[in-house]
Amino acid sequence: MKKIAIITLLFTIYCSLFTVTAQPRYDLTKLKHERLDRGVVAIRQEGQVIVSWRTLASDKPGEAFDLYRNGTKLNTQPLTKGGTFFIDSQPLSGDATYEVRSGGRNGQFYLKADAPDGYLAVNLQKPADGVTPDGQTYTYSANDASVADVDGDGQYEIILKWDPSNAHDNAHDGFTGPTLFDCYKIMPQTDTERHGLLWRINMGINIRSGAHYVPFIVYDLDGDGRAEFIVRTADGTRDAKGKVIGDSLADYRHRAPEGATNPTPEKEWAKYNRPGRPKTGRILEGPEFITVFNGLTGEAMDSKSYIPERGNLSDWGDDYANRSDRMLAAVGYLDGTHASAIFCRGYYTRTVIAAWDWDGHELKQHWVFDTNDEGTGKDGKPQSSYAGQGNHNLRVADVDGDGCDEITYGSMCVDHDGRGLYNTGMGHGDAIHLMAFDPQSEELQVWDCHENRRDGSDFRNACTGEVIFQIPSTSDVGRAMAADIDPTNPGVEMWSTDSHGIRTIRGEVLNNAQDSDDPQHGNHLRLGGRRLSVNFGIWWDGDLLRELLDHETVTKYDWQQKTVRDIIKFEGVRFNNGTKSNPSLCADILGDWREEVIARTPDSSELRIFVSTIPTDYRINCLMEDIPYRLSTAAQNVGYNQPSEPGFYIGPDPTIHPFLK
Repeated sequence: MKKIAIITLLFTIYCSLFTVTAQPRYDLTKLKHERLDRGVVAIRQEGQVIVSWRTLASDKPGEAFDLYRNGTKLNTQPLTKGGTFFIDSQPLSGDATYEVRSGGRNGQFYLKADAPDGYLAVNLQKPADGVTPDGQTYTYSANDASVADVDGDGQYEIILKWDPSNAHDNAHDGFTGPTLFDCYKIMPQTDTERHGLLWRINMGINIRSGAHYVPFIVYDLDGDGRAEFIVRTADGTRDAKGKVIGDSLADYRHRAPEGATNPTPEKEWAKYNRPGRPKTGRILEGPEFITVFNGLTGEAMDSKSYIPERGNLSDWGDDYANRSDRMLAAVGYLDGTHASAIFCRGYYTRTVIAAWDWDGHELKQHWVFDTNDEGTGKDGKPQSSYAGQGNHNLRVADVDGDGCDEITYGSMCVDHDGRGLYNTGMGHGDAIHLMAFDPQSEELQVWDCHENRRDGSDFRNACTGEVIFQIPSTSDVGRAMAADIDPTNPGVEMWSTDSHGIRTIRGEVLNNAQDSDDPQHGNHLRLGGRRLSVNFGIWWDGDLLRELLDHETVTKYDWQQKTVRDIIKFEGVRFNNGTKSNPSLCADILGDWREEVIARTPDSSELRIFVSTIPTDYRINCLMEDIPYRLSTAAQNVGYNQPSEPGFYIGPDPTIHPFLK
């Protein structure tokens, strides 16, 4: 064990002399993607100030940086080695402006004298309470978020979804309040600016609230350097300028006929809701649209009819809009140059994926994939066989190396041209991971779990669907996770709630952790007396191993003691979505290559952005410049949230990927 530790230490020292950059899978000279600034951030920490900043693809190896506070240079020698991380131990007497200069892109951060320790605060404007048609009061809480540069200054803004307290899963009836979306500046630019709210969009009463109804995408779709906001809308959706889409008076929320009693007794209610599933509050009819909004102003710019329309509800598998209203969304470079918005309907039975392009003036259909259509996939299987294969989430990346993105939709994959690429036939699942698992291969792989009490979880080639290994299960395997957490084992480790321990890329059991007592809803394995999370991953503590994120806590797998230890507990915040326990967002949005955590306070008066204050010796280009990572961040809010994952290997193992400059 001592020998292994020494080898690991030597490799760590070796790597610290270099900058880590992504292996290009795309032609970045023609790809229209965002242009980020230096991402400088300064955080107070126990009387000191921690400053970190981005390295970018445009930086040369060993790029020299200089750091200034209020115009005074802090470093005595150019910062050329180690991470882009600096500890300012000089006491502060007031506000301070930190500036990083070099690499053709300087950057600065304004630190207020009253800034809190350990995080950035974004003040929120909480929406007022509301009342449903049946007289029930609801409140709002901040929920999932995304980031994008809506004004073209190289800095990210936060787009935040507000969830009403009566939001429902599709399986449940009941009225809901409307979903709202806000856009906030992360860093106020003046002393008087308190919240930085740019706009608010109200989805209206004809879009039901819940995890599956309003996946949203914020991305620069027309390549002008400013992101757009795109989402499914309906009659009554109101943009930030007060303009209403469609009929402002329409109300399609289902109600019982006049004279019907309350939902009890059950027999009385059932005669109005055959075959017995209550429909109160559900949206069973009415027009639907896809609308693109100006990311800076929140103004609706164009709407088209949503594809596909819901049509006959029973064609999706039931008559109460459970399966017909399962929506997903993503963004991808389907032509290798322009970003297309991808909006989907259905995954239990019929599946439709519609790709849209925005040229700055009009939404145009790119292609539509429909499992009801005739024809065959590129694997020779009928297109109808692709039905019922979707997850509660999806992944987009170039899996076949042609420079264009494919859509990994649960157990199937759709090629960039809208034709099926492969289909394993293993059906629906709740979690999926797509990345480079093997440091000795440039291929991407998929780790997926399944609900059907048969297929369990599988590890497969992301391009061909070839199964590398599978762990069958008679349980509904509801969670799966993948991260490089053990430096003694080559590549990324993976586990699920019924994987019988931690698995290697060869399928071998690395640590015989006990499975969850509840494979469907459990978000952990039992490892001795501790829990090994099966939820989110995060790069936090400065080494190249990944940590785990769950229930407001970062934990680390102790590969020597075969246990788990806490790294940090985020105080004063709550994660979202019940047992899913995800932050509003976790991604590399500021500072060096480590990932930030955005979470709400219990009263939703504030978002807190937690930034790692642990030193790191590594320079890794901003992860958001890696296209698969950026696309998975854009879709992190979709369905059951999954962590962002890059298209290249990050870890302590020697790799053939040429990412050492």
